[in-house]
Amino acid sequence: MPIFARSRRTSRAASTIVLLLALLGGSLSTGAVSAHADDTDGISGTPSDGQGQDDRSRFSYQASPGQHLEDSYLVRNTGTTPQTMQVFATDAYNTEDGSYGLLDTDAAVTDAGNWVTFEGGQKNMSIPLDPGASQVVPFTVDVPADARPGDHAAGIVISVQSAEGQVLVDRRVATRVYVRVPGDLQPALTISSLEAHYNPSINPFDGSTTLTFTLKNAGNVALGANLVIGVNGLFGMTLGEVKRQELTEMLPGSTRTVTVDVTGVGQYAYLNPYVKLAAVIDADALNPGPLPATSRDTVTIAWPIWLLVLAAIALLVWLWLRWRRRSDAKNAAAWIAYTEEEARRKAEAERGDVPASASATPPAASTTAGPPASPLHPEGRR
Repeated sequence: MPIFARSRRTSRAASTIVLLLALLGGSLSTGAVSAHADDTDGISGTPSDGQGQDDRSRFSYQASPGQHLEDSYLVRNTGTTPQTMQVFATDAYNTEDGSYGLLDTDAAVTDAGNWVTFEGGQKNMSIPLDPGASQVVPFTVDVPADARPGDHAAGIVISVQSAEGQVLVDRRVATRVYVRVPGDLQPALTISSLEAHYNPSINPFDGSTTLTFTLKNAGNVALGANLVIGVNGLFGMTLGEVKRQELTEMLPGSTRTVTVDVTGVGQYAYLNPYVKLAAVIDADALNPGPLPATSRDTVTIAWPIWLLVLAAIALLVWLWLRWRRRSDAKNAAAWIAYTEEEARRKAEAERGDVPASASATPPAASTTAGPPASPLHPEGRR
């Protein structure tokens, strides 16, 4: 995980600030941090056993209030030019993307970064090194008597400034420092909010659900987490792809908003998006005891367009059938009246009451064309 170390300096020729990304020592298998520019300037820093490099990727301590610790940092000039390195410590925080960041050089240092001092009680050391040379830098960590229990994070920074044209370039690398003060340790990583939005697709059996949730380290121990994100349907049926994601370490008090798309979620009306969290600690971190696990879910609706279309078609069919039944009933009634009138006319004709040539007028059908309809033959054919 990278460490960001920033500075605000003004060059003599132009007020330009160049901010470089510093690589964290823990991101390298050797535990060293290095930076290069045009293969001519390079700096490296790593924990030391007092003689040379050791196998640590970061400084991790457990120290009681008022305790004094001593350790060493190995600084190297890995470039091809002589360089003067500034070594100092500052406080750490989580950046917006979750990276391990360090305060600006001119920012006030109030936590673990303020507990680190170098030879003679200095807060900043200037170390000139020839190409390929290295130096072990002893330092101390003095925990205040009123230090609160939990994890306190900082970083030891190596800074080298050099002029490139009219710009003053500040190259930096840093290594993490963790100090755990024993006492009431509270590992607490929570899901403080969860929102879900369904994104339909033309294919009714496809689509996606976007989950946005906020995580908060409400305790006093630095924690990462393994996340499981998915969507269930009725009766707990799994819908779409279940996502698994590793959450990088969050320092105490930090928050982070995460957005994840779960694909392959069809339009099944009821959706139950969820997030499950199991806290973890870094492999090099001190064990704080039982770690929390939590989950959160919500409900959203994926309107089934295909079902709405079928319902609309069914409604149209029903309306057409209803109209047809009414039309057939009207035709049948008219036909019955016609046949009754025809039978009456014939009976009267046989008695001589009416001329035999007279006949009743067939009833008009309710349809737009064709002969009168009969109950058994709607089109009027017998």
